[in-house]
Amino acid sequence: MARRWVLTLLVTSIGPIPFATMVNREWGNTGQNYLRSLLALGFQAFLIMICVGIYAVLVEGISLSGDNISGAIWGCMGYTVLLCFTLFKTGSLAKSLFGAH
Repeated sequence: MARRWVLTLLVTSIGPIPFATMVNREWGNTGQNYLRSLLALGFQAFLIMICVGIYAVLVEGISLSGDNISGAIWGCMGYTVLLCFTLFKTGSLAKSLFGAH
């Protein structure tokens, strides 16, 4: 999580440079691509919150009572692997939706 905050701070701290290029005809794509990547970064954070919320609901539904404790452990591990996969895919999904490179 700390890496995500550092990335967000770095992207927003250099914001004036690409925004200054948006009015130029030759360099205008630089500012537009920066704006797309900034929007994709914000949307990725939204997707991460959705994924973690779904994971919390799924893990809460695992029953720990009874004899099937190994099934509960395997179920929790499966949900965790699914969470990791979806978290790694949020970046590429957000970039493809906003057309950011």
